[in-house]
Amino acid sequence: MSELRTQVSKYLSYLLRHNAEDLTIDDRGFAAFEEVLAKVRRRFPSVDKSLLIKIVDESERKRFEIVGNQIRALYGHTISVQIDLKEDSAVLVLYHGTTPQAAQRILKDGLKPMGRRWVHLSSTKEIALEVGVRRTNNPTVLEISAAEARKGGVKFYRSTDKVYVCEYVPAQYIKKLSA
Repeated sequence: MSELRTQVSKYLSYLLRHNAEDLTIDDRGFAAFEEVLAKVRRRFPSVDKSLLIKIVDESERKRFEIVGNQIRALYGHTISVQIDLKEDSAVLVLYHGTTPQAAQRILKDGLKPMGRRWVHLSSTKEIALEVGVRRTNNPTVLEISAAEARKGGVKFYRSTDKVYVCEYVPAQYIKKLSA
């Protein structure tokens, strides 16, 4: 992704996940597309409607969606929104990339949302490694036994084909993968 696309995607994440500033976001996380575009253009004047749509459509992790004339972030919120996700009852194993220090805490206390509304999990080891690299040069990948956790009452929701979310994963269902 070009530098401009990356910057715009990060700004969209900030607006739609964490701080809408002067945008109106409904309880399902949607904001008017044209309002968001105008807001983005104040910071990045060269961004037009087609580029914003490309950023949404071509995002590797499917961070956003456009429905009609509205746009929203699909996961990662710290603001209070209700994204209607269907429970996934088939996934057997999920992954979480993190720092070695955080991994030690997680293996003891479990995976918690840590300021977000959900715990974010990856569908593959490779994606979890990519996520972990954003926080450290030496990430730790944790494996979550979704099948066992589900038996213990944990509910997993598929946000995208690469991202799953849940409220909490107890430590007993988590193990560190060897480097």
